[in-house]
Amino acid sequence: MAPVWFITGCSTGFGRELARLVLKRGWSCVVTARSPASLAEFAAAPNALVLGLDVTQSATIAAAVAAAEQRFGRIDVLVNNAGYGYMTSVEEGAEADIRAMYDVNVFGLFAMTRAVLPGMRARHHGHILNISSLAGFCGFPASGYYSSTKHAVEGFSKALAAETAACGIRVTSVEPGPFRTDWAGRSMKQTTTNIPEYQTIVGQRLADFTTKVSGHQVGDPVRAGKAMIAVVEKDTPTPHLVLGRIAYEGATGQLRKSLGEIEALHDLSLSADFPDTP
Repeated sequence: MAPVWFITGCSTGFGRELARLVLKRGWSCVVTARSPASLAEFAAAPNALVLGLDVTQSATIAAAVAAAEQRFGRIDVLVNNAGYGYMTSVEEGAEADIRAMYDVNVFGLFAMTRAVLPGMRARHHGHILNISSLAGFCGFPASGYYSSTKHAVEGFSKALAAETAACGIRVTSVEPGPFRTDWAGRSMKQTTTNIPEYQTIVGQRLADFTTKVSGHQVGDPVRAGKAMIAVVEKDTPTPHLVLGRIAYEGATGQLRKSLGEIEALHDLSLSADFPDTP
Protein backbone atom coordinates (compact mmCIF):
# COMPACT_ATOMS: atom_id res chain seq x y z
CA MET A 1 0.00 0.00 0.00
CA ALA A 2 1.35 3.43 -0.93
CA PRO A 3 2.49 5.26 2.21
CA VAL A 4 0.94 8.46 3.55
CA TRP A 5 3.56 11.05 4.52
CA PHE A 6 3.14 14.01 6.85
CA ILE A 7 5.91 16.61 6.62
CA THR A 8 6.30 19.72 8.76
CA GLY A 9 8.12 22.86 7.63
CA CYS A 10 7.59 22.59 3.86
CA SER A 11 7.94 26.26 2.95
CA THR A 12 11.63 25.82 2.04
CA GLY A 13 14.56 23.44 2.16
CA PHE A 14 14.35 19.77 3.07
CA GLY A 15 10.61 19.84 3.71
CA ARG A 16 9.75 21.34 0.33
CA GLU A 17 12.06 19.11 -1.69
CA LEU A 18 10.98 15.99 0.16
CA ALA A 19 7.30 16.82 -0.40
CA ARG A 20 7.98 17.20 -4.12
CA LEU A 21 9.71 13.81 -4.26
CA VAL A 22 6.98 12.04 -2.30
CA LEU A 23 4.21 13.46 -4.48
CA LYS A 24 6.15 12.70 -7.66
CA ARG A 25 6.14 9.05 -6.64
CA GLY A 26 2.37 9.15 -6.50
CA TRP A 27 2.25 8.79 -2.74
CA SER A 28 -0.08 10.83 -0.54
CA CYS A 29 1.49 13.68 1.39
CA VAL A 30 0.30 16.16 3.99
CA VAL A 31 2.30 19.28 3.15
CA THR A 32 2.42 21.80 5.98
CA ALA A 33 3.88 25.17 6.88
CA ARG A 34 2.96 28.07 9.11
CA SER A 35 1.85 30.00 6.04
CA PRO A 36 -0.24 27.90 3.61
CA ALA A 37 0.30 30.62 0.97
CA SER A 38 3.93 29.48 0.71
CA LEU A 39 2.71 26.06 -0.44
CA ALA A 40 0.74 27.21 -3.48
CA GLU A 41 2.65 24.91 -5.84
CA PHE A 42 1.21 21.86 -4.06
CA ALA A 43 -2.42 22.94 -3.99
CA ALA A 44 -3.41 21.35 -7.30
CA ALA A 45 -1.80 17.96 -6.62
CA PRO A 46 -4.58 15.40 -6.12
CA ASN A 47 -2.48 13.36 -3.69
CA ALA A 48 -1.54 16.38 -1.54
CA LEU A 49 -3.27 17.89 1.46
CA VAL A 50 -1.95 21.40 2.09
CA LEU A 51 -2.41 22.65 5.62
CA GLY A 52 -1.33 25.55 7.77
CA LEU A 53 0.53 24.26 10.81
CA ASP A 54 2.36 25.98 13.63
CA VAL A 55 4.05 23.26 15.67
CA THR A 56 4.14 25.54 18.71
CA GLN A 57 0.32 25.56 18.84
CA SER A 58 -1.28 22.35 20.12
CA ALA A 59 -4.67 23.16 18.61
CA THR A 60 -3.26 23.42 15.08
CA ILE A 61 -1.34 20.18 15.53
CA ALA A 62 -4.49 18.32 16.58
CA ALA A 63 -6.46 19.83 13.71
CA ALA A 64 -3.80 18.94 11.13
CA VAL A 65 -3.50 15.33 12.28
CA ALA A 66 -7.30 14.96 12.32
CA ALA A 67 -7.55 16.43 8.81
CA ALA A 68 -4.83 14.08 7.55
CA GLU A 69 -6.52 11.02 8.99
CA GLN A 70 -9.90 12.11 7.65
CA ARG A 71 -8.50 12.64 4.13
CA PHE A 72 -6.14 9.67 3.87
CA GLY A 73 -7.21 7.38 6.70
CA ARG A 74 -3.82 7.22 8.38
CA ILE A 75 -0.31 8.63 8.68
CA ASP A 76 2.48 6.18 7.85
CA VAL A 77 5.51 8.48 7.89
CA LEU A 78 5.96 11.59 10.01
CA VAL A 79 8.86 13.88 9.13
CA ASN A 80 9.53 16.35 11.94
CA ASN A 81 11.35 18.88 9.80
CA ALA A 82 10.17 22.26 11.12
CA GLY A 83 12.99 24.10 12.83
CA TYR A 84 15.57 26.86 12.53
CA GLY A 85 18.86 28.08 13.97
CA TYR A 86 19.47 30.82 16.49
CA MET A 87 23.15 31.69 16.61
CA THR A 88 25.06 33.64 19.22
CA SER A 89 27.61 33.15 21.95
CA VAL A 90 26.30 31.34 25.00
CA GLU A 91 26.91 34.35 27.22
CA GLU A 92 25.08 36.76 24.93
CA GLY A 93 22.10 34.56 24.18
CA ALA A 94 18.74 36.31 24.51
CA GLU A 95 16.30 34.41 26.71
CA ALA A 96 13.26 35.06 24.51
CA ASP A 97 15.08 33.91 21.36
CA ILE A 98 16.41 30.78 23.04
CA ARG A 99 12.96 29.78 24.28
CA ALA A 100 11.34 30.55 20.93
CA MET A 101 13.78 28.20 19.17
CA TYR A 102 13.17 25.48 21.75
CA ASP A 103 9.42 25.83 21.21
CA VAL A 104 9.87 24.92 17.54
CA ASN A 105 12.91 22.63 17.44
CA VAL A 106 12.18 20.64 20.58
CA PHE A 107 8.73 21.07 22.11
CA GLY A 108 7.02 21.34 18.73
CA LEU A 109 8.72 18.14 17.59
CA PHE A 110 7.68 16.42 20.81
CA ALA A 111 4.08 17.53 20.41
CA MET A 112 3.84 16.44 16.76
CA THR A 113 5.21 13.03 17.67
CA ARG A 114 2.73 12.55 20.50
CA ALA A 115 -0.10 13.47 18.13
CA VAL A 116 0.68 10.76 15.56
CA LEU A 117 1.69 7.96 17.93
CA PRO A 118 -1.83 6.74 18.84
CA GLY A 119 -2.71 6.07 15.19
CA MET A 120 0.61 4.42 14.42
CA ARG A 121 0.41 2.29 17.54
CA ALA A 122 -3.15 1.19 16.76
CA ARG A 123 -2.09 0.09 13.26
CA HIS A 124 1.18 -1.38 14.54
CA HIS A 125 2.96 0.47 11.78
CA GLY A 126 4.76 3.77 11.28
CA HIS A 127 8.05 5.55 10.74
CA ILE A 128 9.11 8.82 12.37
CA LEU A 129 11.99 10.82 10.91
CA ASN A 130 13.30 13.50 13.25
CA ILE A 131 15.48 16.06 11.48
CA SER A 132 18.44 16.56 13.75
CA SER A 133 21.85 17.85 12.64
CA LEU A 134 25.56 17.24 12.79
CA ALA A 135 25.17 19.64 15.71
CA GLY A 136 23.38 16.79 17.48
CA PHE A 137 26.79 15.12 17.78
CA CYS A 138 29.05 18.18 18.03
CA GLY A 139 29.03 21.56 19.72
CA PHE A 140 30.26 24.43 17.56
CA PRO A 141 31.10 28.03 18.50
CA ALA A 142 28.12 30.36 18.06
CA SER A 143 25.66 27.46 18.00
CA GLY A 144 25.55 26.34 21.61
CA TYR A 145 21.80 26.79 21.96
CA TYR A 146 21.00 25.37 18.53
CA SER A 147 23.28 22.38 19.20
CA SER A 148 21.50 21.79 22.48
CA THR A 149 18.13 21.53 20.69
CA LYS A 150 19.52 18.88 18.37
CA HIS A 151 21.14 16.97 21.24
CA ALA A 152 17.66 16.93 22.78
CA VAL A 153 16.21 15.51 19.55
CA GLU A 154 18.87 12.79 19.51
CA GLY A 155 18.15 11.67 23.08
CA PHE A 156 14.40 11.82 22.49
CA SER A 157 14.69 9.74 19.32
CA LYS A 158 16.70 7.02 21.02
CA ALA A 159 14.20 6.72 23.87
CA LEU A 160 11.24 6.82 21.48
CA ALA A 161 12.74 4.05 19.35
CA ALA A 162 13.21 1.85 22.41
CA GLU A 163 9.64 2.45 23.58
CA THR A 164 7.90 1.92 20.26
CA ALA A 165 9.88 -0.88 18.59
CA ALA A 166 7.42 -3.48 19.89
CA CYS A 167 4.58 -1.36 18.45
CA GLY A 168 5.92 -1.67 14.91
CA ILE A 169 7.09 1.96 14.86
CA ARG A 170 10.53 2.89 13.58
CA VAL A 171 12.41 6.06 14.48
CA THR A 172 15.27 7.60 12.51
CA SER A 173 17.37 10.62 13.45
CA VAL A 174 18.39 12.46 10.29
CA GLU A 175 21.69 14.31 10.80
CA PRO A 176 22.57 16.66 7.92
CA GLY A 177 25.72 18.69 7.61
CA PRO A 178 25.69 21.94 5.61
CA PHE A 179 23.08 21.82 2.83
CA ARG A 180 22.03 24.41 0.29
CA THR A 181 18.79 25.31 2.05
CA ASP A 182 17.63 28.56 3.63
CA TRP A 183 18.88 27.47 7.08
CA ALA A 184 21.98 29.67 7.00
CA GLY A 185 20.17 32.46 5.17
CA ARG A 186 16.75 33.98 5.74
CA SER A 187 15.70 31.40 8.31
CA MET A 188 18.61 31.95 10.66
CA LYS A 189 18.35 34.29 13.63
CA GLN A 190 21.38 35.86 15.29
CA THR A 191 22.36 37.96 18.23
CA THR A 192 25.56 39.80 17.32
CA THR A 193 28.46 39.23 19.66
CA ASN A 194 29.86 42.42 21.21
CA ILE A 195 32.19 40.93 23.80
CA PRO A 196 35.79 41.31 22.55
CA GLU A 197 36.93 37.92 23.80
CA TYR A 198 34.39 36.19 21.53
CA GLN A 199 35.03 38.18 18.37
CA THR A 200 37.62 35.85 16.85
CA ILE A 201 35.71 32.59 17.27
CA VAL A 202 32.04 33.47 17.60
CA GLY A 203 31.98 36.76 15.71
CA GLN A 204 33.86 35.36 12.74
CA ARG A 205 31.60 32.32 12.51
CA LEU A 206 28.51 34.51 12.56
CA ALA A 207 29.94 36.62 9.75
CA ASP A 208 30.88 33.54 7.74
CA PHE A 209 27.30 32.27 7.72
CA THR A 210 26.16 35.14 5.53
CA THR A 211 29.32 35.73 3.48
CA LYS A 212 30.78 32.26 2.97
CA VAL A 213 28.23 29.61 3.95
CA SER A 214 24.73 30.50 2.78
CA GLY A 215 24.24 29.45 -0.82
CA HIS A 216 27.61 27.69 -1.04
CA GLN A 217 26.95 24.51 0.97
CA VAL A 218 27.99 21.24 -0.66
CA GLY A 219 24.85 19.36 0.37
CA ASP A 220 22.03 18.92 -2.16
CA PRO A 221 18.58 18.93 -0.49
CA VAL A 222 17.05 16.92 -3.34
CA ARG A 223 19.57 14.13 -2.88
CA ALA A 224 18.96 14.34 0.87
CA GLY A 225 15.24 13.83 0.26
CA LYS A 226 15.95 10.77 -1.86
CA ALA A 227 18.12 9.36 0.94
CA MET A 228 15.28 9.85 3.45
CA ILE A 229 12.88 7.98 1.18
CA ALA A 230 15.45 5.18 0.81
CA VAL A 231 15.68 4.84 4.59
CA VAL A 232 11.92 4.56 4.92
CA GLU A 233 11.90 1.83 2.26
CA LYS A 234 14.53 -0.27 4.04
CA ASP A 235 13.41 -3.55 5.62
CA THR A 236 15.54 -3.06 8.73
CA PRO A 237 15.40 -0.24 11.30
CA THR A 238 17.79 2.66 10.68
CA PRO A 239 18.37 4.70 13.85
CA HIS A 240 20.65 7.22 12.15
CA LEU A 241 20.90 8.79 8.71
CA VAL A 242 23.93 11.08 8.51
CA LEU A 243 23.71 13.20 5.37
CA GLY A 244 26.72 14.49 3.46
CA ARG A 245 30.46 13.93 3.66
CA ILE A 246 31.02 16.77 6.13
CA ALA A 247 28.41 15.35 8.50
CA TYR A 248 29.68 11.79 8.09
CA GLU A 249 33.28 12.71 8.83
CA GLY A 250 32.29 15.12 11.58
CA ALA A 251 29.97 12.70 13.36
CA THR A 252 32.25 9.68 13.18
CA GLY A 253 35.24 11.78 14.22
CA GLN A 254 33.36 13.23 17.20
CA LEU A 255 32.20 9.79 18.34
CA ARG A 256 35.74 8.40 18.18
CA LYS A 257 37.03 11.41 20.11
CA SER A 258 34.33 11.04 22.77
CA LEU A 259 35.03 7.33 23.14
CA GLY A 260 38.73 8.05 23.62
CA GLU A 261 38.00 10.71 26.24
CA ILE A 262 35.76 8.32 28.17
CA GLU A 263 38.15 5.38 27.99
CA ALA A 264 41.07 7.57 29.12
CA LEU A 265 39.37 7.88 32.53
CA HIS A 266 38.34 4.22 32.76
CA ASP A 267 39.81 3.59 36.22
CA LEU A 268 38.61 6.90 37.64
CA SER A 269 35.11 6.29 36.31
CA LEU A 270 34.84 2.84 37.90
CA SER A 271 36.28 4.12 41.18
CA ALA A 272 32.98 5.93 41.88
CA ASP A 273 31.16 2.63 42.61
CA PHE A 274 30.97 1.07 46.08
CA PRO A 275 34.03 -1.18 46.51
CA ASP A 276 31.93 -4.35 46.91
CA THR A 277 29.98 -3.77 43.67
CA PRO A 278 30.27 -6.86 41.46
